[in-house]
Amino acid sequence: MPYKYENYDPSFPDQPVVDLYLPVWARLPAFKSKPAFIWAQDLHTFTALTYQQLNATVDVISSRLLAPLQRGDTVLLLCSPGLDLVELIFACQRAGLLSVPIIPPHPSFAKENYHHLIRAISQTKPKAALAHPHYISSIRQYVSSPHNNKKLAHMLHSIHWISVDELKHHHGVVTLNNLDSLTYSGCKANEVYLVQYTSGATGVPKPVLVTAGSAAHNVRTARKAYDLHPNSTIVSWLPQYHDCGLMFLLLTLVSGATCVLTSPTAFIKRPRLWLELLSKFKATCTPVPSFTLPLVVKRGGIHQGASTSSINLSTLKNLIIINEPVYRDSVEEFVHTFSPFGLSPSSISPSYGLAENCTFVSTAWRSVNSDHNDSVGAYYSSSFPDFPTHNKLLPVARLENVEEEDVEIMVVDEETLEPAEDGVEGEIWVASPSNASGYLGHPSLTREVFHGRLRNMISKCFLRTGDRGIVKGEKRYLFVTGRCQDVMELRNGRKVHPHYIETAAYNSCPKLLRGGCLAAFKVSSTVVVVAEMQRIEKGIEKGVLKRICEGVKEAVWKKEKVEVGWVVLVESECVPKTTSGKLIRGKAKEKLLAGEMVILMKMRFGKDVTVFKRAKKVTGSILFAEARSSL
Repeated sequence: MPYKYENYDPSFPDQPVVDLYLPVWARLPAFKSKPAFIWAQDLHTFTALTYQQLNATVDVISSRLLAPLQRGDTVLLLCSPGLDLVELIFACQRAGLLSVPIIPPHPSFAKENYHHLIRAISQTKPKAALAHPHYISSIRQYVSSPHNNKKLAHMLHSIHWISVDELKHHHGVVTLNNLDSLTYSGCKANEVYLVQYTSGATGVPKPVLVTAGSAAHNVRTARKAYDLHPNSTIVSWLPQYHDCGLMFLLLTLVSGATCVLTSPTAFIKRPRLWLELLSKFKATCTPVPSFTLPLVVKRGGIHQGASTSSINLSTLKNLIIINEPVYRDSVEEFVHTFSPFGLSPSSISPSYGLAENCTFVSTAWRSVNSDHNDSVGAYYSSSFPDFPTHNKLLPVARLENVEEEDVEIMVVDEETLEPAEDGVEGEIWVASPSNASGYLGHPSLTREVFHGRLRNMISKCFLRTGDRGIVKGEKRYLFVTGRCQDVMELRNGRKVHPHYIETAAYNSCPKLLRGGCLAAFKVSSTVVVVAEMQRIEKGIEKGVLKRICEGVKEAVWKKEKVEVGWVVLVESECVPKTTSGKLIRGKAKEKLLAGEMVILMKMRFGKDVTVFKRAKKVTGSILFAEARSSL
């Protein structure tokens, strides 16, 4: 492949930590002015950060951080998404600090939005917090307010607050690190440099300890899997605080690529922005959660008469789909909708990952590079139409002839702890140098999750992912079928994953229900479906709501042969989700039983329905609840 950046060496040696890639790129003449990251406020407002600028800023910030702090100290990163957060993440690694990036809660701390902040401070015990000046001012006002939460105020007061602006723009003498020396003073490969919290989809978010070496191995593996290089352009709106959004920052540096970033809020407010950024910057790679595809089909402006002349997806080589499960139907609909705009089916890259393995585990997409002199580059050994399907799902890996010998993926019987036969569902286990070190402050859980051993076998130490999967076919495709904790056992002993129930329920009335905002769970022996309604200006009659409830029950029975005992229609934003868009079914159940959802209609079915004693604000009779006059 002919590379635009002439000083790029395809055999560029791997570095032990990601930060060591940055000064190498920054020194090369072709990369000094090459954008490493571009922040898109919207389609017309951009800020670029070149490799040379990023390296210089990281050097300045890391040196200034070591004035009030010592190597090995823990710091909270409380910055909004943007280039400042990118600089801080790399500066902390270069300073040898342990960084904990979390979403900064609104400093009013209303509506109890501070629980995760309290959790992070209690568990990681940071010496300092890095934030913008206006946020620090708001924090100080809150601490001095007589109406504050005393426990939270004491915790905030005990932290040393450092302004990002002072780190970047304060004029003073700075001793720059000499990265050309033989000794690198930043985080070593075996040192923990990052605490990233799990999403909290199946429980309380847990602090995962990530070493600099495991992170570097993870993104190098992803770079090879997706065939990324300096001519690659990545577009991402994922949260930069953890998991995929964070690791794509590291992946950009390892690849020498350019990454265009925007905020999740900007995307959710206007999904078309993602399409426009892909087109404007001729993106070759983009990672998105699986719910993105139907959302963009519905709200991307393609069918609403908006101008589509600016949409061109012909350069896209990797449409990376994360957040299992990945349904084939939604991918087919997306490909059908956007093929006229240049989208190639061969770009579809269903993938699998989790925070406990840094992020990336595998992808079903694979390229086979032929001679680099070929005009268009990669030849694809398979494309989306050729992917097999299992129970409506797409695969996320091919385990036959795995090229990465140091990564082993297998499906294990959870009860016997023996490898499951192909075609039999079990828990997915991963052995890889990318595996994190464990959970901070949870030694017993760390042993259980990160030190899995096969029974009666001498084997590697495996990470027990908590995800269920199945391997099928000659190429041994891996399908992620759901979470172990979410599996629902029915009265007849049959086990079912709730996402199948939720999908069938949504498809019963896609015009009025919100896609990806339905939660199925059990209360006693009864299957419950909670579904959010679309925001509609005019009220919906009680009879319509009743028919929606009946339609949900009928559709779930018809499609999945599951008897739903209770259907609850609620207002928008009642069903809790993680920052990455995953449903928190356990919390949805708690909110429903505690009467903390704005209910529009409830219907119970069957004669032996459980009485929900904890439910509050119950209106109407057992079968019908009063419908609100408007949404």
